[in-house]
Amino acid sequence: MTIHIRLFSLSTPLRGEGWKRRQFIAFLGATALAWPLAARAQQPAMPVIGFLNPASASTYAPFLAAFRRGLKEAGYIEGSNVAIEYRWADGRYDRLPGLAAELVRRQVAVIAATGGDIPALAAKLTTATIPIVFDTTTDPVKMGLVADLNRPGGNLTGVSLLTVELMPKRLELLSAVAPDASVIAFLVNPTAPGAESEARDAQAAARATKRQIVVLNASSEYDLDTAFATAVQLRAGALVTRGDVFFNSRREQLVALAARHAIPAIYIRREFVAAGGLMSYGGDLTDAYRLVGIYTGRILSGDKPIDLPVQQLTKVEMSINLKTAKTLGLTVPLSVLGRADEVIE
Repeated sequence: MTIHIRLFSLSTPLRGEGWKRRQFIAFLGATALAWPLAARAQQPAMPVIGFLNPASASTYAPFLAAFRRGLKEAGYIEGSNVAIEYRWADGRYDRLPGLAAELVRRQVAVIAATGGDIPALAAKLTTATIPIVFDTTTDPVKMGLVADLNRPGGNLTGVSLLTVELMPKRLELLSAVAPDASVIAFLVNPTAPGAESEARDAQAAARATKRQIVVLNASSEYDLDTAFATAVQLRAGALVTRGDVFFNSRREQLVALAARHAIPAIYIRREFVAAGGLMSYGGDLTDAYRLVGIYTGRILSGDKPIDLPVQQLTKVEMSINLKTAKTLGLTVPLSVLGRADEVIE
């Protein structure tokens, strides 16, 4: 048996089959248009992260970079396979509940409530279903954020930094550098939640070192000038600042006031020392944001907050500015210098 095979070319009209060729070409064209549309329709929507913070973007650039590094380690890159909705309170804690509600209405996949205890509490009170990753400076169990550090329960998990617990050590370091300071000023923002209880803790820590703490309140630029003038009137020989969004945003002013009034001061963040402050002693905030980014990415990949233990950061960083110490006429003991992670000369 002989089999005959006819080869047809679309460029050559077929006898009696011209209409078939035209139909085939039309079919190919329609298919070519339909395929990209179908492919786009099948692509999943890009997940959205809600980023909540009490500060402003301009003061948090290095920490945002750390957060994005953590996301990248977990497999997510902003603008590529994840989007981020930012909500900044610009130093106004009272705006946080409303901003958290905006993120919930936006139906974000996860909320990164950063910048301390208050954003985490605001997010927790706003939603019991959307996962929340926090960084906090106090015990998250005592704050009511989680039931247990190893098994958080609910929809929250995150990172806990040592901050409040470091007050006795800050006073010890400051006393070693400024041994004649029998009166130490403690600068707090009275509008910040927890300021009053932390002031009491500072006074108790000072009594243990046989020194007196005077609490100075400041919540505006004008208040800062008044607070330093009061510190001079009370003969405060040194100053400790509480960790606060407002103080972070005014660090150049704080450092300048301390220099003008010749008051040795210790801060929580190294950025103050880089700006000319004397000393800092606090947790590694950059690493905390990186870990928040990692946990946020893991939740996007399917992990549940209940299965992610709260990470406790025990690493503490100390920075000293020797140029500032020399200007103030202070000698930093070798025992203190030897423990510093960063020395600016």
